[in-house]
Amino acid sequence: MAQSDGYSLARQVRGEVVAPLLDIAIVTCVVMSFMLLLEAVYMSAVSLVVKVVGITPERRYKCEPIGLVEDVEKGGEKGRFPVVLVQIPMYNEKEVYKLSIRAACALTWPPDRIIIQVLDDSTDLTIKSLVEAECKEWSLKGVNIKYEVRSNRKGYKAGALKNGMERNYAQTCDFVAIFDADFQPDSDFLLKTVPFLVCNDELGLVQTRWEFVNYKVSLMTQIQRMSLDYHFKVEQESGSATFSFFGFNGTAGVWRVKTINEAGGWKDRTTVEDMDLAVRASLKGWKFLYINDIKVKSELPSTFNAYRHQQHRWTCGAANLFRKMGWDIATNKEVSLLKKIHVLYSFFFVRRVIAPLVTFCFYCVVIPLAVMVPEVSVPVWGLVYIPTTITILNAVRNPSSLHLMPLWILFENVMALHRMRAAMSGLLETSSANTWIVTQKKGEIFSNNKSDLEIPLLEPSSVKCTERIYLLELGLAVFLLICASYNLLFGNDYFYIYIYLQAIAFIIMGFGFVGTPNSNS
Repeated sequence: MAQSDGYSLARQVRGEVVAPLLDIAIVTCVVMSFMLLLEAVYMSAVSLVVKVVGITPERRYKCEPIGLVEDVEKGGEKGRFPVVLVQIPMYNEKEVYKLSIRAACALTWPPDRIIIQVLDDSTDLTIKSLVEAECKEWSLKGVNIKYEVRSNRKGYKAGALKNGMERNYAQTCDFVAIFDADFQPDSDFLLKTVPFLVCNDELGLVQTRWEFVNYKVSLMTQIQRMSLDYHFKVEQESGSATFSFFGFNGTAGVWRVKTINEAGGWKDRTTVEDMDLAVRASLKGWKFLYINDIKVKSELPSTFNAYRHQQHRWTCGAANLFRKMGWDIATNKEVSLLKKIHVLYSFFFVRRVIAPLVTFCFYCVVIPLAVMVPEVSVPVWGLVYIPTTITILNAVRNPSSLHLMPLWILFENVMALHRMRAAMSGLLETSSANTWIVTQKKGEIFSNNKSDLEIPLLEPSSVKCTERIYLLELGLAVFLLICASYNLLFGNDYFYIYIYLQAIAFIIMGFGFVGTPNSNS
């Protein structure tokens, strides 16, 4: 009798308390999913029109060559070439420092009109001496290269860039190109980008696309490439084509020095100093141009731990910047109302807040819980049609990776756990909101052609088991397994198929069977 009463009470609580709360959660998630869908359709439509119609950067903006390669080699008309500063910020970059310095020193530009500035914040004295020796070696070859260090790492990358811009010789420069330590621009990079800035006074930034030398080393890097290709081909392209605004990617771009100064210079208040500067510059009326055809070689995080840290920094910083700049954007008088709505709603709210929240909450929490409550029903169009449409839009711009789409969905849902936590940390400005961990690089081992490298599904690591176990992922896996098993035994639908697959994804990543082994250094 007591058991019967307890069961009746549990059913009553489930029907009168749990079910209504889940209904509210489902409606909220479906609305947010629809917002995300509209944003994806809009960006994809714009980027597709740009590609199909052939709206190239040259059609939108005047671009007259400053000079030919031969002109530069012969000395050319020096007055036609502006002075360009090339900044390379680095921190203990033993594996890649030579790659970036070598590429920067090989840039085609009159020697007396270019300054290479290596901003070394390394704390490892051995690495510091190696970087300094590399700079001296290039200096002896006649390259105008400066090796700059600071007494502390205040402000991290933003602090280093700001410190570099304060040098007397830097203040004589017209433009500044920025490359992270693992980036290797082609020699004609400046010849292709700087003319847009020279010929168009309203342009403050030219951003180019990233290309990845190590995307074939694992399934994780292949999936990262898919996500970043979508970011560049769709998000950056659509932003450039409509409002001439997008977030600076922090590297592989050229800024007008005047733009940086007018925007207030580099600030270290968040972990996305690049986005911070871009938003402030845009609010001053400056326009940005993205050039998809210019690619710069770089390296993807190849370990799961490095990728988690990178995603936390990017997601948390963007959400934190939204918190800090929301009111400034809303009250700005120098840009149109439409552009302010675009920046606040599309750029920040939907892409930086809604996207990580709804991806994790809906597909990894709400739906699994809903299958255990018979009184609740999840609309098929919200569960299937919306994510399918978004996936198709991604596949359209990544046709060669179509076979990886199911794995991409499962992987992104796992990463949504970390992005959601990071977004909340940034919005609430918790103690971890400004945590900065430099992304680990592998360097030379990825610099050779590895086109025949196979992509394994599981990549077991040689490090200790305890160093690659992620309890949060494993805890979510247990939760999902319970929900899926309940649905299999007592449900009338087939949600358990998806939930089991998602649980397996959490288990694989929870045991660290993705990416390459973590470095013991």
